[in-house]
Amino acid sequence: MTKPKVFIDGEAGTTGLQIRARLNQRDDIELVSLDPSHRKDATARAELINAVDVAILCLPDEAAREAVSFVSNPTVKILDASTAHRTAEGWVYGFPELNPGQREKVANAQFVSVPGCYPTGFLSCIRPLIASGLLIDRFPVTINAVSGYSGGGKSLIKQYDTFHAQQDEAQRSKGSAYPYGIYGTQFGHKHVKEMQHYSGLATPPLFVPSVGDFEQGMLVQVPLPLWTLDHPPSGQEIHQAITDYYQGEQFIQVVPFQDSSVLRDGAFLDATAMIGTNVVQIVVFANDATQEALLVARLDNLGKGASGAAIQNLNIMLNVDETLGLFNW
Repeated sequence: MTKPKVFIDGEAGTTGLQIRARLNQRDDIELVSLDPSHRKDATARAELINAVDVAILCLPDEAAREAVSFVSNPTVKILDASTAHRTAEGWVYGFPELNPGQREKVANAQFVSVPGCYPTGFLSCIRPLIASGLLIDRFPVTINAVSGYSGGGKSLIKQYDTFHAQQDEAQRSKGSAYPYGIYGTQFGHKHVKEMQHYSGLATPPLFVPSVGDFEQGMLVQVPLPLWTLDHPPSGQEIHQAITDYYQGEQFIQVVPFQDSSVLRDGAFLDATAMIGTNVVQIVVFANDATQEALLVARLDNLGKGASGAAIQNLNIMLNVDETLGLFNW
């Protein structure tokens, strides 16, 4: 039987490198590449894109749009890891767990967009509550999130690596760190449209991302002032709705309600705990007396937030075991 051919356009980038490393270990596909000297050759790229079964785009947005414009073969499938097509008409959103039937849409699509890392965490928390009616679609949603610096790509990775290399022994012994910082303070971050579009919210969430001095990992926090609702759900009801929504899903893990074992030293939720997995772990914190709750998703920003999600979607598009290559990530 002929093995499906897969081409990663942009295989030298952060996401592309991780995808290639994982696919290189598999014998069920044929991974094809361009000579490095031809990676920016439009003619060579177009020829290869149209000669494979699936082309995975790990490119800046404009380059991804250009790559899609090359498609002339109606049988080639495109899996785009950029932000260019996440809400575009004719594209299927590659979050198989998002809604009933989403997995089947991915399987039957020619064009699939890989979700962003922050939206993956946010949507995994909020979508079940909007779908079940526990939250109204005009609920004022705020998202506070922190990612490892690898989420910023090669430029940000270089900044942190340079800083770490320049630290002397005395600084390292004191735990000196590159400053933590928030960004996107002009609002309108490029992920917001994606977050609103797929959550079912009638209004855009207020999103405040940040970067921490750790390479991989992510926490996405969604505080819920339940007292603003006419009929506030309890923490247990929120937890049950999310648990029921993801029943049977292998890559979304809902922590048992009020399980403090998930906290380091009984107090801290570690942003790096999901590194090396393709899992989104959801934790629900709640105080019914004050009618407040906090939803937290933690994931590997380069796993389920990027490369892992791409491979999961690739498996579905190729009609093979969805989990192939995603354990022991």
